[in-house]
Amino acid sequence: MIHIRRSEYEQLISEQKDLQELVRQLRGEIELLKNGRNSKTSSTAPSHDIHRSNVQSLRKNSGKPSGGQKGHPGHTLSMSSTPDTITDHFPERCTCGCSLEDVIESGHTRRQAVDIPPVKPEYTEHRFHHKICLSCGSFNTGHYPAGVNARIQYCPNVKSTVSYMSIYRYLPYKRIVRFFKDTFSLSLSEGSIDSIPEEMSQKSEVAYQAIRERIIQSEVIGPDETDCRVNGKKHWFHVWQNSILTFIVSFTSRGYKVMEEYFPAGFLHSFYVSDCRASQLKAKAKAHQLCTAHLLRELLNFEKSLQDTWSVKMKELIYRAIALKRTMLAEDYQNPPEEVAKLNSELDELLAADISGFHRKEQAFINRLKNTGKVSLLSLYIQMSRRIITARKEQFEMSKSKRKSQVSSVIRKEKALIDLQGFARLLILLSKMGRMCSCL
Repeated sequence: MIHIRRSEYEQLISEQKDLQELVRQLRGEIELLKNGRNSKTSSTAPSHDIHRSNVQSLRKNSGKPSGGQKGHPGHTLSMSSTPDTITDHFPERCTCGCSLEDVIESGHTRRQAVDIPPVKPEYTEHRFHHKICLSCGSFNTGHYPAGVNARIQYCPNVKSTVSYMSIYRYLPYKRIVRFFKDTFSLSLSEGSIDSIPEEMSQKSEVAYQAIRERIIQSEVIGPDETDCRVNGKKHWFHVWQNSILTFIVSFTSRGYKVMEEYFPAGFLHSFYVSDCRASQLKAKAKAHQLCTAHLLRELLNFEKSLQDTWSVKMKELIYRAIALKRTMLAEDYQNPPEEVAKLNSELDELLAADISGFHRKEQAFINRLKNTGKVSLLSLYIQMSRRIITARKEQFEMSKSKRKSQVSSVIRKEKALIDLQGFARLLILLSKMGRMCSCL
């Protein structure tokens, strides 16, 4: 038997309690690092224990090697059938030493080299001539062409290039100045680069409104929004997109007010494919379709966080609907196959399940599906018109409406490029110019 002093015993007991407290704290930190903040490791509310669904990736490993796959169409530099310059190279002497000057050629091979010719500014001078009438003595002057308003000014090609590089390619003012100087030997000031997009934005108003009208008449629309900070204040860029056109609006609010201002009559001809935000579901439309990508991400989040079977069944049901849609022919949309009725029956069973014991967030998710209606879940794949389903470009996942990388990174905090609404107008025109020409 070991005898120790009472004071030493009390000290050991105290150290043991300290070590136990340290172990408890370290375990909490480990849980925090492994699983993020939750109600057990912080003051976070229990309803927030489930992680954010937008961090879940739907991409799966295809098992294929990276890079181009066998059989895919190749892309390479092609020769021109109408070269700008042809340079002939004739052999002067034979390898035996005889002259070939008077010998007629028997054929030729060819190679081409592609280059960009030197680009320099072209100055056009407009002279304002005066004449005095010999009959009455009146003083007459010529007229300058429309658009020539200043003593010297930049022409449309310069302005369009500046707008393209600033708005669409997101280059800083100093880099644009340097580019014009090094490439075109043309000196521009940062002040000019700042004012040109504003001028071009005002001229684009007619096309901007024409795009809005085309969006209203679209058969399918995919909306979304993304935030952006300018001078420390939060702004929102709202996006409405079909397969050809994109309409972007800058607004100070994320809610339904922007819809009331720009689309007061709603989208009465459109299937509205959106996420589950109340402002989006409130939009007036022919029918609503919940974004499948968002649904699958939330279901995957529930599956990982809650380990419940309901989310797994619903996720598999959606994937089966997608697979069925890919196999359906044009006539199947008039006479749906038996698999369609089977999928709808399984959907009814899942939505009728007792959810009283489910997690709060999962209950809200299921209630959204019920309130939006069954048509919103599977109609994009099963019940809508043939044109929407058969054209792959019409599969409106919300990822196709995202503009975070195009919008939020371009607005400078210290100095906005132009007013935000002007920026939105130019961005949609520059990003979709080729496709819009055929549409408008």
